[in-house]
Amino acid sequence: MDCVKIGRLIAKLRKEQNLTQKNIADALGIQSKTVSKWECGLGCPDLSLWPELSTILGVDMKQMMEGEITPNKPDAGNMEKIRFYVCPSCGNVLVSTGSASIFCCGRKLEQTLPLDTPALPKITFEEMDTDYFITVDHPMTKEHYLSFAAYVKGDRINLIRLYPEQSPSFRFPMNTGGRLFLYCIQDGLMAYSNNPA
Repeated sequence: MDCVKIGRLIAKLRKEQNLTQKNIADALGIQSKTVSKWECGLGCPDLSLWPELSTILGVDMKQMMEGEITPNKPDAGNMEKIRFYVCPSCGNVLVSTGSASIFCCGRKLEQTLPLDTPALPKITFEEMDTDYFITVDHPMTKEHYLSFAAYVKGDRINLIRLYPEQSPSFRFPMNTGGRLFLYCIQDGLMAYSNNPA
């Protein structure tokens, strides 16, 4: 570990958060001079302090231990490049439109890729007012259900959370040429490109 590099990063992040060395020391249950020592490059935080320190400073612990925060490339905002992340512990659904480090329940999440299979559940579209009413031929039991549906088009995403024992039906505003994504807790992410919506 490069203590000088890490110390400079800790000082920079602390100042960005408008925190004093004493604020950090109090939150970690250590002395202020210990934080000062880190920032001067005269030592590194004890291994047991890293998780809480990274939470206080609001950064990824691994990057902080390397002494360098690697920024992502600017996001062009193209929803066509959307990436889905699903937490295996709590089921949270997170999205990004570019490369990102996504964490949930203390774990780094990997991008959920669409299935590479032609055997997707059958879907039907019905026009209702200014919406498409979509029904999916899929079980909705507690052990096997769709947890979300997302319709992506241009600069928009419509995401609907689904739950077990509810009907596998939902509505999206009419908008032609988009892409429909469904996520099954057992089978994974499914993408439909050739649909009327």
